Amino acid sequence: MARSPRSPARAGQSSRRPAAGRPAPPRRQAKTPPAEPRLILLNKPFDVLTQFADADGRATLKDYVPVPGVYPAGRLDRDSEGLLLLTNDGRLQARIADPQHKLAKTYWVQVEGEASEAQLAQLRAGVELNDGPTRPAEARRIEAPALWERQPPVRYRKSVPTCWLELTIREGRNRQVRRMTAAVGLPTLRLVRVRIGPWSLQGLAPGEWREVPARL
Repeated sequence: MARSPRSPARAGQSSRRPAAGRPAPPRRQAKTPPAEPRLILLNKPFDVLTQFADADGRATLKDYVPVPGVYPAGRLDRDSEGLLLLTNDGRLQARIADPQHKLAKTYWVQVEGEASEAQLAQLRAGVELNDGPTRPAEARRIEAPALWERQPPVRYRKSVPTCWLELTIREGRNRQVRRMTAAVGLPTLRLVRVRIGPWSLQGLAPGEWREVPARL
């Protein structure tokens, strides 16, 4: 039964009624959307932080995106490359970044070892991580994609073969793709995000960006 607004607070609970003579705090209002919503697609290079400032002088988004008022919609690890979305629209940012919306994110992943069908089946079914099982993913082997040379280059072990996977997930846990491939015995060597929902990396060299209509 819902508690009547006039009923006293229970023991251990404080009444939310303001003290006599003290004005009630203002209600939090939703942010007004910007007059001109903007959405930017950036090909984030390797070794760049997904933020606009860094006290230690490391490379940040400020070095690549001279657009005021935009912020990342989601993250991409410093040691990962590829598609990053930036916007000045808080509601659009939340829709893109919030895992509840299950926006698909596709990665090309170079792994150490030759991926077997059994390992791919594990990724598709979901793997157990230290923070719980992952949702089912789309996973398949692909030919080595035509990508730019990474700087610095990936370090290989000459005695161990490598292969490329295309992996699509609908979650956003910390370093999730790397942890998933490691969990099935395929350590990640290189990770490039190529698609988020309807937006693609196509046509963007590392460090390049373009603006697209701000809608989802």
